[in-house]
Amino acid sequence: MDRSSLFQLIQEQLDPENTGFIAVENISSLLEQNELQLDPSKLEMLFALVQSNEEGQVCYQELLELMSSKRSSSFRRAIANGRRSLQREILLDETGLGLYKRFVRYVAYEILPCETDRRWYFHQSRFCPPPIFMAIITVIQILIFLCYGAMLNKWVLQTYQLDFMKSPLVYHPGHRAQVWRFFTYMFMHVGLEQLGFNALLQLMIGVPLEMVHGILRISLLYMAGVLAGSLTVSITDMRAPVVGGSGGVYALCSAHLANVVMNWAGMRCPYKLLRMILALVCMSSEVGRAVWLRFSPPLPSSGPQPSFMAHLSGAVVGISMGLLILRSYEESLQRQCSWWVILLSFATFFVFAIFWNIFAYELLGVQIPPPP
Repeated sequence: MDRSSLFQLIQEQLDPENTGFIAVENISSLLEQNELQLDPSKLEMLFALVQSNEEGQVCYQELLELMSSKRSSSFRRAIANGRRSLQREILLDETGLGLYKRFVRYVAYEILPCETDRRWYFHQSRFCPPPIFMAIITVIQILIFLCYGAMLNKWVLQTYQLDFMKSPLVYHPGHRAQVWRFFTYMFMHVGLEQLGFNALLQLMIGVPLEMVHGILRISLLYMAGVLAGSLTVSITDMRAPVVGGSGGVYALCSAHLANVVMNWAGMRCPYKLLRMILALVCMSSEVGRAVWLRFSPPLPSSGPQPSFMAHLSGAVVGISMGLLILRSYEESLQRQCSWWVILLSFATFFVFAIFWNIFAYELLGVQIPPPP
C-alpha cells in the first residue's frame, strides 16, 4: 500500500467526519496489528504519543507528520511527555552496527541534545542525499587556492600580490557594483593557514550539521553568514576588501557552540568542555590574526588589507538565525514567530546595506583605494 492510499484509509476509516482527530483506541488497534506499516522507530514513538495523550484522541495532522518524517512542536511535546514509555535502551548501547551506522550515531551525539531526537535521527537517517554542500564548497575553495598558489608561486599572504587582488572573485569596495563579489569572496583566502582553518571547520562541523539538519537549512545559514560578512564590511570598514569563507564558517561554529551551551546537560559529546575551550581559543586566535593583518601588515601593500568584520558578523548570524535553526530539528520554521522576526531583521539590514552602498560612500566622502 502506497503512502497516499494509506493516508486515505486512515481518514476514511478513522476520521470519516473530518474532525481532525482520531480516537486513541482506533489508533491502538492499528498499531497492534502494524497496519500503518511504520518502521520500528516510528511505531515506537507513535505508541509514546498515544500513551501520553490524556484527551483520548490523536491529531490527524501529527500522525501524517510522523509518517512523513516531519514533526510539529505539539508532536515533539507529546513525545517528550511520553518519554517514560520508550522502553528501548539508549542509542549508545546498540550493538552490531556497521561503519556507516556507527558514524551516524557519532553524529547524532555530536549534534543533538535529546536522546529521543538522537534515536529518531539514527533510525530515519539515509545516506541519500549525502551532505554535499559543505563538501563542494570546500573542494572549490581548495582548487581555487591551488590555482592561485601555483600561478603566483606564493602560498601565504597572497593578498599582497596584485594579481591576486585583481581576481573577479575578491570583494573590493571599488568594485561593489559587481554584486556577485559579495558572495564569491568566500572562495578566496589570504593563505594556507586561513584556508586550512576554514576547511577543517567546514568538514568537522559543517558536514555533521548538514547531515542532521539538511542541505537547505545549513546552506541558508552558511550563505547568510557570507552575505552578512561582506555587507558588514561595506558599512563598518568601508575601505577594506574581503576574502575567505570566515563569515559562513563563523555562522556555523557560533550556532553550534551556542546550541551546545544552551543544551549543556543534554549534550553527550565526549570532552565537551575541553573541546569548547579549544574551539573558542582557535576562533579567537583567527580573529586576532585577521585584526593584526588588517592594521599591522607585515609587508608593504598597495592598499588596505582584508577586513576582519566578516568573522564577527558571521558569529552574530550564527547566534541569532543559526541557533534557532539548530534548536528546531525537524520542526517547521515557518510556524515560529521568532523565525519571521529574524528574517525581517535580516531583510531590514540587507535593505539598509544596499542604500548605504549606493549613497553613503559619496555622501561621507570616503576615499576608496583604487581597485587593482
